Amino acid sequence: MNNTTSIDAVLAQMRTLASQASGGIGVEKTQPAAGKVDFGQLLGNAIGSVNQTQVEASGMKQAFELGDKDVDLAEVMVAVQKSSISFEAMVQVRNKLVDAYKEVMNMPI
Repeated sequence: MNNTTSIDAVLAQMRTLASQASGGIGVEKTQPAAGKVDFGQLLGNAIGSVNQTQVEASGMKQAFELGDKDVDLAEVMVAVQKSSISFEAMVQVRNKLVDAYKEVMNMPI
């Protein structure tokens, strides 16, 4: 049952991030006074979220390796995969941003 709760929490977090990225509910917290989405803050929050998942996964792995009876192998594996997927997604976003920057820089003035 704990794994189901963990998966539900991950899904809820993904829905919140998707909603924020598409301009839905929750964007009010990241919007400046002009009513536009603050891309820098949104990107910073996403990077912080990826970092947090990596820290949690690392902590769970270490606890499991040290023999902590409260840490389940399945939970560790889910946390590691969640961390890996979120990092890969962030790398893809970075690659797209670099491509967009290069394209803008190559535009004639």
